[in-house]
Amino acid sequence: MDILYNKKGVPLIMSCSGAFMSTTGSPTGITPEEKKKLIQTVDTKLDQDFLKVSGINLLSWNANNDFPQWADKIITSTGVLNTGLKFIRNFTLGQGIHACIIDGYDDDGNEILKPYPDPAVQKMVSSRVSRRYMERVARDYFKFGCGFLQFIPNGDGSKIVGINPLNAYYCRLSDRDKDGREKCVISGKWPETPTQADYKARDVLMEYDPEMDLDIRRFEGKAKEDTVMVIRDSWSNKDTYGEPIWLACFLAGWIDIAKQVPRYLQKVYKNQATWKWHIQIPYSFWDKKFPEADFNTVEDRQAAIDLYMDEVEVNLLGVENAEKPLFTHYAINDLNGKVEEEWKITALDNKSKEGDKLVTSAAANSEILFSLMINPNVLGAGMPGGTYAGNQGGSNIREAFLVNIANAWIDRQNFLDPLEIMARYNGHQDVVLRFRNTILTTLNTGSGTQQNLA
Repeated sequence: MDILYNKKGVPLIMSCSGAFMSTTGSPTGITPEEKKKLIQTVDTKLDQDFLKVSGINLLSWNANNDFPQWADKIITSTGVLNTGLKFIRNFTLGQGIHACIIDGYDDDGNEILKPYPDPAVQKMVSSRVSRRYMERVARDYFKFGCGFLQFIPNGDGSKIVGINPLNAYYCRLSDRDKDGREKCVISGKWPETPTQADYKARDVLMEYDPEMDLDIRRFEGKAKEDTVMVIRDSWSNKDTYGEPIWLACFLAGWIDIAKQVPRYLQKVYKNQATWKWHIQIPYSFWDKKFPEADFNTVEDRQAAIDLYMDEVEVNLLGVENAEKPLFTHYAINDLNGKVEEEWKITALDNKSKEGDKLVTSAAANSEILFSLMINPNVLGAGMPGGTYAGNQGGSNIREAFLVNIANAWIDRQNFLDPLEIMARYNGHQDVVLRFRNTILTTLNTGSGTQQNLA
C-alpha cells in the first residue's frame, strides 16, 4: 500500500498493490506513409519494369523486384491468412497420388480407373521426390501466384530422372523473345541484382505445350540440359508473374484491419488503468481513528495508518475474499443530523469495450478467408453473431469442404502436369494421375469418412 500524506500525516491518495495505473493511449497502427509505401510495392500498373543481368532482359517482379519477400512478410504476420493458405495447399494435394489407366466409362459417364500396370510409375509418384515437388511448388503457387520447378535429365537426355522445386524467392523471368521463349535466372541474391558468378540461367519450357517443347529439345539435341517449368495462377491476367488471390484482400484493407486489432488490444491491456473501486474516506475519520495526541511524531502516526490500511487491503482484496461483507461505522452530527466519517465505495464502470474490437477482428478474418474462397466455418471461424452467423452446423461444414475439393480441380491439374509430362517423356504414354480424397460423411453412413479418386 502506497500512501501520499500531507504535513500532518493525513493520507491524501492511496494505491494498493493490487491496482495497476499507467498512461492510457491508443495504438498508432500503420502510418499513412507506411501504407503508401506498401501499396506502391504492389504492381497494379500496365507498364512493366525491366532490369538487365549480363545481357538478359529480365522483368522485375513488381516495383522493387521483391514481391515474394514482401508477400511473405505480409503472410507470416497475419495468422488467418497464413493458416488459410496452408489449408488450401493441404486439401488441394489430397492424400496422395495414384497412377491409373482409364478402362472405359460407366453409364453415368464416370471414368473406370484401374491401377497402372507398371509399378515403377506408382513408385515414382509416391516417392519423396514427387511429394517434395508438390508440397513446395504448391506453397509458392498459393503464396506468390507462381511456382517454379526444374526437370533433371539423365546423362544422355533420354529420360527425366528428377523433378526439383525451385524456391520462388530466388527465381526471376526474362522477357519473351519473338518465339515466345523465356529464361529463368536463379540467384540467392534477389532482389539485389546478381553478378554473373551469382546466378544460373535456365531455359523455361513454353507454357503453351511444355511436353511438346521437351520433344523439340530432344530433336534439337538439347535434352541433356535441365529445364525450368513455371506453374502460374492465371486469374490476374499477368502473363509472366501470376498474382495470388489474397492480394485483392490486402488492397481492400482487410489484412491491415486483422493485424491492427491485436496490436490495439495489446496497447489497451498494457496501458489502460484498470481501477475497479473508488474508495472515499473523509478526513475527519483519521482524526477520530488516529488522533494526533496519541502519537509522539508524525512518522509514528503515518506508520500506524500504513499498518491499518494494509490490513484493510489484505482483508478485502483477492479471490479468497470474494463476496465478503464489509462493516464500517460512521457518526451523525447531533446538531444538523448529517452523516460524518462515512466511507463511500463506488464501483467504476469500464468504458473500454474490447469486445467490439473482437467482432471487427472476426469480420476481417472472415473477409480474408472469403478472398481465399474458404468458408470460415470449415476452420471453426464462424461468427458468434451477425451477418455470417448460423452456418456452423456439421452439414454446412461438410458441404463447404466438398466445394473446396471440387473447386481445386484446375489447381490440381496444374500440379499434376509436370508429373504426367515426366512419365510420358519416360515412355508411359497412357498413364493418368488422380488424387485420393478423404470425404467427410454423416454418421448414418456407418463411418465418418470415405475415400475416392479425383
